[in-house]
Amino acid sequence: MFIHLYVLASLLAADQSPPDPLSAPPPDEAIVLFDGAGTNRFLSMEGTEIDWPIEDAALVSTRGQVRTNHLVSKLHFRDAEIHVEFMLPEQGSGNSGVYLHGNYELQIFSSFGKTAPTMDDMGAIYGFSKPLVNACRKPGHWQVYDIRYRAPRRDQNGEIVEDGSITAHLNGVLVQDQAKFGAPRSPYHPFRYGTTPYLAKIWEQQQRTGVGPVFLQDHDSPVRFRNIWVRPLDDRAFLYEP
Repeated sequence: MFIHLYVLASLLAADQSPPDPLSAPPPDEAIVLFDGAGTNRFLSMEGTEIDWPIEDAALVSTRGQVRTNHLVSKLHFRDAEIHVEFMLPEQGSGNSGVYLHGNYELQIFSSFGKTAPTMDDMGAIYGFSKPLVNACRKPGHWQVYDIRYRAPRRDQNGEIVEDGSITAHLNGVLVQDQAKFGAPRSPYHPFRYGTTPYLAKIWEQQQRTGVGPVFLQDHDSPVRFRNIWVRPLDDRAFLYEP
């Protein structure tokens, strides 16, 4: 859910609070990835059943046999709106992230109360853009990312010819405003660190088509996730079966 500025201004003028993005149901056009009630369109990095536990209708990020035990969506898309709700643990850094197309990470990190957030803090596009403001809530409270993602455009050789962009709201607050990005910068993202034959096949396809999945990051912290959906903004989305 994206709250336009003029709508927000009118609500404030009328002394009303903007709608809580945590209470918003998925739009009709959305494809639910996880709802805690039986719908789970995530796989492991090997393309097999996930090994993250589900507790109280939430996925709990859990380290596997190797450090990078991320989840990858069956849904592949190009441009889309993505909604992810999450909770930081009471102890520790709360380090996790939402990997868009496996290349661009919306950072999840315990940053509550920090006056000058950096590239490492909640709301950042890791390696590209620090958050406009700190909108992080305290650990133990549910939080929400609402992301509008425009994928980079690639030529027939897979080279980026037009930068992508991200507009993101964290807990209803604008933290990225059409932030631009090009070639992936981090060597630790799923297609480059701890990758698998399953992901290698996806990456080859993604370079040709510009269509790919969303990942939930495991970074040794029991971050919880719930109510995850994607609303494709074009006709490129499909469910990829291994």
